[in-house]
Amino acid sequence: MPKIDLKKKEKLFYYPSTSEVSVVDLPEMKFLMIDGQGDPNTSQEYQDAMETLFPISYKTKFTSKKEKSQDYVVMPLEGLWWVENMEEFTVADKSSWQWTVMIRQPDFINEPLVNKAIEELEKKKDLPSLSKLRFETFKEGKTVQIMYIGPYGEAEAPAVNKLHEYIENQGYQLRGKHHEIYISDMRRTKPEKLKTVIRQPFE
Repeated sequence: MPKIDLKKKEKLFYYPSTSEVSVVDLPEMKFLMIDGQGDPNTSQEYQDAMETLFPISYKTKFTSKKEKSQDYVVMPLEGLWWVENMEEFTVADKSSWQWTVMIRQPDFINEPLVNKAIEELEKKKDLPSLSKLRFETFKEGKTVQIMYIGPYGEAEAPAVNKLHEYIENQGYQLRGKHHEIYISDMRRTKPEKLKTVIRQPFE
């Protein structure tokens, strides 16, 4: 059966320029999502979310292949990051961050299929953040984005600032939450080669 890769099918959304800011109007998409707070580098809550979100995403893929004969590439991890006052948002201090980690699902994935995957997976594996997991649609709308290559953290600041300056120079305002898509597999990629799509909604 053919294997769908939404990153390749929708390159405009996942492979922007590394030098120029681009504007995209993002449609409604389906996600598995978990909310939390605190520094992702040190937070147990974040680790628990990873140990729940990835296994369920892969189990959903295998369940879709078995039940629907529809196969696909599991999408990369995405993160929405924010603080109560977004004017105070900084990559230098993550302790006050609130976050949503999420993995996009193809349009043909539905709640009964996800529930079936969870039911089967629960028999074999501890899912520490299962009670926080939700499957829902998310529409981000008009957003600026850029591809950042390099280590996570403070080194991202120039790319983030470039997005914010573009929005301000065009006469718009920041809206919503700082959004990152981790295109590279962080377990197999050197920090200086990590690819991250950085997005910022605007109005």
